[in-house]
Amino acid sequence: GDLDKVVNLLLSLSGRLARVETALDSLGPHAPAEDKVALQEKQRLLAAQLEDAKELKEHVGRREEAVGAMVARYLPAEHLQDYQHFVKMKSALIAEQRELEEKIKLGQEQLRCLRESL
Repeated sequence: GDLDKVVNLLLSLSGRLARVETALDSLGPHAPAEDKVALQEKQRLLAAQLEDAKELKEHVGRREEAVGAMVARYLPAEHLQDYQHFVKMKSALIAEQRELEEKIKLGQEQLRCLRESL
């Protein structure tokens, strides 16, 4: 459960940071200074939160190793490999699910915009 939460947090923060950086890059030379300052502050805060989330992921990783060592004592080799594969794939699948959800949301937004323009 913690792995799910931390991976989702990392994905969310990195996505938000990317959007802020894109917004900063798209600001024209005549953009109000307060807009640029606000985006730079948001970027700084999101970068700090992302670093904190990475530390959480490392902590969860250490806990995962401890649990894995404990599980290794009780499971036969075949079941241990299944467990290890499950844990590795869980993060990848969470990331893939999040990416697909973002693509669906983007597609729905594009479809809404197309319908409005017609």
